[in-house]
Amino acid sequence: MSVGKILVVDDDTNICELLRLYMENDGYTVAIANDGEAAVKTFGEFHPDIILLDIMLPKLDGWQVCREIRKTSDTPIIMLTAKSETFDKVLGLELGADDYVVKPFDSKEVLARVKAVLRRTSKQPSDEVKQVNYDKLSINLTNYEMKVDGKAVNTPPKELELIYHLASNPNHVFTRDQLLDEVWGFDYYGDSRTVDVHVKRLREKLEGVSDKWELKTVWGVGYKFETRD
Repeated sequence: MSVGKILVVDDDTNICELLRLYMENDGYTVAIANDGEAAVKTFGEFHPDIILLDIMLPKLDGWQVCREIRKTSDTPIIMLTAKSETFDKVLGLELGADDYVVKPFDSKEVLARVKAVLRRTSKQPSDEVKQVNYDKLSINLTNYEMKVDGKAVNTPPKELELIYHLASNPNHVFTRDQLLDEVWGFDYYGDSRTVDVHVKRLREKLEGVSDKWELKTVWGVGYKFETRD
């Protein structure tokens, strides 16, 4: 029985087949796309649970594919890239990717990343409604929805988990390492810049909404959700 569906996008057919064999051996159903246009088309037909997305692709590059998918879906995306520069990692995260793997990679590491991201983004049914409310802001972790001034705002799972964690602990200052541990989990392979990128995206959605709270940087320490009387 399939434990999930993975879309592998890479123009290197050897990498695709290697990942296909490794993922299928672990019980996943795998679809392959070798260029950006095929990736967008296959995504709409296959409805994967997670995407392994190369950056350097013909027709549409990985960043363009990520943008297209993020217009309609929060499906987790792990970027595959031969580039190790910080710029490429941060750009991928800013566009809505959940993680990245630098080539050459070990298939075991990719599988571990897939499982970690799916654990973080899975929405388990529960009788308990996890929700916090502030002036013009509602964050519901049960149905993964954030509303600003009564309107639902498209918020990727990790962004929503981060703002929920901060807003559930108002005026508490968290370091970046604490947030990585408590929101991303011990099995996250990234670095503290990931937190900064997600906070930046949240600020773009929340800035100026209310004067009664603020997602605030505590310089030299980390971040807090500050409330005011």
